[in-house]
Amino acid sequence: MSGWQSWAAIAVFAGVYVLIITEWVHRVAAALGGAGLMLAIGATDDIAAFHSDKTGIDWNVIFLLLGMMMIVGVLKRTGLFEYLAIWSVKKAKARPFRVMAMLVIITAVASALLDNVTTVLLVAPVTLLVCDRLKLPAMPFLLAEVFASNIGGTATLVGDPPNIIIASRAGLTFNDFLVHLAPLCAVLIAVLVLLCRVMFAKYFIYDEKRAAEIMELREREAITNPRLLAQGLGVLALVVAGFVLHPVLHYEPSVVALLGAGLLIAISKVETGEVLDEVEWPTLAFFAGLFVMVGALIEVGVIGDLASALAHAIGGNELGGSMLLLGGSALLSGIVDNIPYVATMAPITSELVTDMGGDPDHVMWWALALGADLGGNATAIGASANVVVLGIAERNRQPITFWQFTKYGLIVTAATITVSALYLWLRYFALAA
Repeated sequence: MSGWQSWAAIAVFAGVYVLIITEWVHRVAAALGGAGLMLAIGATDDIAAFHSDKTGIDWNVIFLLLGMMMIVGVLKRTGLFEYLAIWSVKKAKARPFRVMAMLVIITAVASALLDNVTTVLLVAPVTLLVCDRLKLPAMPFLLAEVFASNIGGTATLVGDPPNIIIASRAGLTFNDFLVHLAPLCAVLIAVLVLLCRVMFAKYFIYDEKRAAEIMELREREAITNPRLLAQGLGVLALVVAGFVLHPVLHYEPSVVALLGAGLLIAISKVETGEVLDEVEWPTLAFFAGLFVMVGALIEVGVIGDLASALAHAIGGNELGGSMLLLGGSALLSGIVDNIPYVATMAPITSELVTDMGGDPDHVMWWALALGADLGGNATAIGASANVVVLGIAERNRQPITFWQFTKYGLIVTAATITVSALYLWLRYFALAA
């Protein structure tokens, strides 16, 4: 690519970023407009934008979201989310902070077993109902959950899409992630709960009268269609099994989700048009535009140059390199979506590990995973789960602004990256010496 196209692509991306931050135009319009400009200036083309798995729209992510949104749309008709909302509030004695802590832990565990995007699609509707019952703003609860989903997803190979990319490039197994990252993630969730207690303290307003009313509710009465619930949970269980058995079945999560959605609609005989009305189409459109823009930055070499500069700065210094990779990945993943960033950085990290004579489970891989996954919490567009939650909030007329997200996200990212740096130093250098 010529020099002017590189600078033009940077200008377009920066301009769109400003529009998203300031909310002068809707983020979907900004992303799609930016994608169109990238195509117009020749920073990318239709082949790279629509048919490449490295520089274009990640259709696996798009169709995974579509399939899971359809399944969630069917489950909404059963009363399941109302049941879970009442149950969780009663278990927490209607105390707002206890409710948040419970939802954070549930979200983190589910994100490790499923993936963080699927988890927030399932948990967010419950959260909105909980907040409605308690007459509390949904914003702090949704933010706490999306932070937990990105932290919990870091713990396993299937929890966050960047981990799948890293595992494929490094030859790492599911158990490798459990051994190296799960203990740290448990600590980070505890840190997150403490941060939430401080960050969102003004929102924890306990209404004794409303709490008493909720404690008298019978959650089982919320289930309006037991037959449909059984069908929906059965299909969801099959979908989850398909996700977990990916190394054996070799079906992409998007294929599993779409098969599940099709099966559920077929056996339940729910009106297809009604289910499609539940899909967050603006969120899918935003992802498409964002993927094209970031793909254009890859095409013109901008992201590659940044990654190469980071690799050059690292050299052969393992301790300094792992810290730089951790911090640099966190910074860049907060600006661009962490999936294309890791796709670009993984081969460079592989060369670094080879030059250092490291094993497949070298510290550099864990630094990359932690930086990319946890850095995704920094801004509203840093990770896929963030965009999904903002879309759900907006659809339910409780919008979360870019700055609201970033104000808290930067605090969470700074704290978790600091703890991660201490963990990497202690486990791979201090104790290994």
